[in-house]
Formats: sequence, C-alpha cells, structure tokens
Amino acid sequence: MRVLYHFPLSPFSRKVRLALAEKRLPFELREEKVWEKRPEFLALNPAGQVPVLVEENGLVIPDSVVITEYLEETYREVPLLGATAAERVECRRLVAWFDGKFAREVTDKLLVEKVVKRLIGRGVPDAGAIRVGYANLRTHLGYVAELAENRRWLAGEALSLADLAAAAHLSVLDFAGEIDWSVAPAAKEWYARIKSRPSFRPLLTDRVPGLRPPDHYADLDF
Repeated sequence: MRVLYHFPLSPFSRKVRLALAEKRLPFELREEKVWEKRPEFLALNPAGQVPVLVEENGLVIPDSVVITEYLEETYREVPLLGATAAERVECRRLVAWFDGKFAREVTDKLLVEKVVKRLIGRGVPDAGAIRVGYANLRTHLGYVAELAENRRWLAGEALSLADLAAAAHLSVLDFAGEIDWSVAPAAKEWYARIKSRPSFRPLLTDRVPGLRPPDHYADLDF
C-alpha cells in the first residue's frame, strides 16, 4: 500500500489526497507533526515538510507539486491537468495561484496566525497580518466566483487540479470557520459541488484536537 505522510490542516496535503482519490489510487494516511522534526521523517524529506508520498515500490516523492506531476505522468487514466496544451497551461497557472499567491496572502495570514501557532505553541497571532488576510480572502473569493460564473470548473469544462488546489486551501480555512461564503455565492456553489464528490468526503471527517469545525463544514447540502 502506498503511504501519504500528511497533516490534516495542510492544504498541500489535502490537494494530494484529492488527486489520489480522483485517480482512484488507494493509499494509507500517516499524520506527521512536522514541528517535531522526527529523524525518520527527515530521512524521507530533509525539507521537513508534508506531503510526502511513498509508493509501493519504495519510491519517495516529496512536495505536492512533484507528487501531482508524478501522479499525472504515471497514472494517466484519469487526467487532472487538461486535454490540450492551453488547458494544461491554465490549470498550472491556477494551481500556482492558489499554492503560491493565495497561500502567501491568505492561508499563511489566517490559518498559520490563528490556528497553527496555537497548535504548536509558538507565539501569539499577529493582528495586523490577520486583518490583511481577511481583506485578501474577500478578494480571492471574488476571483473564484468570477471563474465559477464563466466556466463549468475553475480551469475550464473538466474538473482539474486547479479545482483541487483551490478547494484544498479553502477547505482548511472553512474548517477553521474563517470564510463568510455569503460574500461570493458563485464560489459557494462551486465549493458545494466539489465537496460533494466522493474524493472530498474523507476530508470532511478530519478532526484536530482543540479545534471544532462549524456545522456547515461537513454538510453536503451546504
């Protein structure tokens, strides 16, 4: 059985979990608290970050971008990057947007400041960063809504890795109760569709000690 080292509130881990599930590839989850710096885990990935995928043949693949590229190259029956060169460019652009720009401007400023710091006992939240994070989140939700209003899925007609990356980041913020979905109804409708997919449902059962998600988090109707 392939093994995915992850942390429940890591959006990068969630992206890989969704990609594996959409490709119908069985895997075992192993939670890794990266701040503990376990020597056994550092031997797998000296960067000390999740996710890390270990294939059945022992191949170790770190980093969500490397993992998803590997999955796309190796398991082609269910493509997640698009059928044409233009579709693949757009998909990769949006994945980079959420894993880079969104992560810096929103995830790091809200999830890290309000949740992760408390979980690992490192400092107090930066109120200024949190205010900026909320403002940035509203802008990003507007962009997701714009894409959802003009396309069937974020990158085009087919579900793609762009949807999985966006949903991964938004889902951890939703878990923490940080999203006011009423400001972007089209984004909410898109998110409701993706979280109703079988691949997404295991994420809805994730729990973190000391943090209770809002009631709507696991509600497929909403």
